[in-house]
Amino acid sequence: MTAPHAAATERGLWVAEMFAETVQGEGPSTGVPAAFIRLSRCNLTCLPWCDTPYTWDTSRFDLARESHRAAVADLLAWALPRPEELMVISGGEPLMQQHAMLPLVQALTDSGKQVEIETNGTYVPSKALIEAGAHFNVSPKLANSGMPLAKRIRSRALEAFAAAPRRTFKFVACEVGDLDEIDDLVARYGLNPVWVMPEGTTADAVIEGMRALVPGVAVRGYRLATRLHVLMWGDERGR
Repeated sequence: MTAPHAAATERGLWVAEMFAETVQGEGPSTGVPAAFIRLSRCNLTCLPWCDTPYTWDTSRFDLARESHRAAVADLLAWALPRPEELMVISGGEPLMQQHAMLPLVQALTDSGKQVEIETNGTYVPSKALIEAGAHFNVSPKLANSGMPLAKRIRSRALEAFAAAPRRTFKFVACEVGDLDEIDDLVARYGLNPVWVMPEGTTADAVIEGMRALVPGVAVRGYRLATRLHVLMWGDERGR
């Protein structure tokens, strides 16, 4: 282990919560039993519909109460004995801590766990993190996030993810018109495969959104994604 990675391992990671006995609710692994390590802190502030504001919103949450430093060894002690084969590292934005996260990802994949990293696609992943074997679920934010284009779309990062061997791109659409914006990003950066899911924190909103989106998704050859955890548990935290 190189010196920077050793130091990062000792410092640990800012963690918001860990939970298990659930399933991956989004993307290509929807329905797969999964355990989650949700990291704290995010570089974006998607106020309209972010479902994890407690990882970044200091106007409403005390991040000192909502998060803690966790050593990689302690995270592994929790994760490795678990029966779930899929470990999801989400956030917040996990790649803000990618150097400290690398030993965790490497140990999980070395043990035979499948690892998915949820990211907003604004940080360039390191070569070492890509080679550690995780699958990236990249979710670039659209104008509906309320974020300025220059902050939410980073060309170098999206190009790096598009070239990575294990990646999926998933977009949150609030209305059918959002598909045109997705088309532009897909064409500009060569993003594939592409999943589109509706925004919503209730089962009714998710189902209604899927019904509205399916014609446009189908004609484009994208994949329609649900939010399975919302269908089952609504806006309940730790699900």
